[in-house]
Amino acid sequence: MAQVTLNALRKVYPNGFEAVKPASFTIEKGEFVVLVGPSGCGKSTMLRMIAGLEDITEGDLHIGDRVVNAVDPADRDIAMVFQNYALYPHMTVRKNIGYGLKNRKIAKDVINQKVEDAANLLNLNDYLDRKPSQLSGGQRQRVAMGRAIVRDPSLFLFDEPLSNLDAKLRNQMRIEIKALQRRLGVTSVYVTHDQVEAMTMADRIIVMNGGEIEQIGTPSEVYHSPASTFVASFMGAPPMNLLDAMRENGAVMVGGQKVAEFDGSGLVTLGVRPEDILPDTNGAFEIDVTLIEELGAHRILHAVWAGQSIMISVAKDVAAETGPLRVVIKPDTLSYFDPQTGRRL
Repeated sequence: MAQVTLNALRKVYPNGFEAVKPASFTIEKGEFVVLVGPSGCGKSTMLRMIAGLEDITEGDLHIGDRVVNAVDPADRDIAMVFQNYALYPHMTVRKNIGYGLKNRKIAKDVINQKVEDAANLLNLNDYLDRKPSQLSGGQRQRVAMGRAIVRDPSLFLFDEPLSNLDAKLRNQMRIEIKALQRRLGVTSVYVTHDQVEAMTMADRIIVMNGGEIEQIGTPSEVYHSPASTFVASFMGAPPMNLLDAMRENGAVMVGGQKVAEFDGSGLVTLGVRPEDILPDTNGAFEIDVTLIEELGAHRILHAVWAGQSIMISVAKDVAAETGPLRVVIKPDTLSYFDPQTGRRL
């Protein structure tokens, strides 16, 4: 297991585009950290700098007790799992898993034992003599993971490994990857644009936007205390409702009604999660439900409140219909953001 430390790491391409603005953080030994954000936010570039596949423009990268800025990828004691599996189509599963060890001139009996151990761990025993073309997408991803495991790396890097799989298989594989990482205890960095993957897999999440880090925190911290309106709207399905509100006389007002107590004056962006708006016949606020989405275990109510669109998440057994609905809002769950900067107040 390795500790990974980024010290003001920055990436600027020759055309002047700054893909990653100076970033500093530490990934502890055995930690599973997920880099998440929309396409083009810099998360894959950051992962590739850690892997040695992208040159570092400025800053230092430590893996363990070494500064590895100038160290070749093969000498960084890492293993990387790619989105497209990168398997050799003419080789069997057995040979694909052991290929990297063969290149390193490891003894044949040692390779065989490591391949068998990885196959046991990944339930690939019955497929060792098959070619990749004879495997499903999930099985191919397991082979790619097996190839990484046999190297006994101090650091795992995952570059959107599940994005080519269907939704059901993605759910299954993310559970398997997390369980495997727990069992092996290897420090891991995982890149995804899928906030559900980030929430369910990470020990800590690093949310990126426009080449810079918006927030670093546990899934709970990022979800319940987003550092910015970007994080609030990106993390969560459905996302946090962001409403224009006014601060006056120690209160936050929406549509002329007091929602909660909050110091200051002037405009503020009020954030409230859809599950924290509760239907209640005695509720202080009236909204107008315009559409109902049935999602099986729960339903999403699309509504208008004081001229602004909001979403409410309710359990499947909560009666709902379009039209006026009275609700209550939990004041202790609210978030407040500066309407100019978008940063949390």
